[in-house]
Amino acid sequence: MTETAHLRQMRQDIRFETELCGHSFRFITTWGIFSPREIDEGTALLLKHMAIRPDDDCFDLGCGYGPIGLAMAKQAPQGQTLMVDRDFVAVEYSNRNVHLNGLGNASAMLSNAFQHLDPALHFDVVASNVPAKVGNEMTLIMLHDAYRHLKPGGRIYLVTINGLREYMKRNLNEIFGNFK
Repeated sequence: MTETAHLRQMRQDIRFETELCGHSFRFITTWGIFSPREIDEGTALLLKHMAIRPDDDCFDLGCGYGPIGLAMAKQAPQGQTLMVDRDFVAVEYSNRNVHLNGLGNASAMLSNAFQHLDPALHFDVVASNVPAKVGNEMTLIMLHDAYRHLKPGGRIYLVTINGLREYMKRNLNEIFGNFK
């Protein structure tokens, strides 16, 4: 059986350009990574409501190909941005996009949430388009670990599917003491 032209085309990287937080970005993605052809609505909503300072150290949890992390790195040029994902393909594409966009203050690494991070690392901002299919147990671990890795006065920005709203609200209030 020969490979069709359509299948050959699907195996090629997907490329697109977009504006995030007032900055232009170019992205290289592939099938199998969340929302490979465009920035999804949840990520766009999250980025619209985040306040990033120029010297913030930022953490992108479940980075995919990196739109949240890259947007934070661009807004915090004096800080460092670390992106993690448990998918090695996502980490590879995040790092490719860091280089494609000339961001020397960002990198991506393989980690199951905070599991493989140095416990001494702390961040001003933790942000995530929370993966909907990791299960409540992993989500709870992520929230507790995010709290432990925030600097005093740090902020957490999350977006999730509507079905997790009450679960997130309850746990954010319990762990962080507040919820907006």
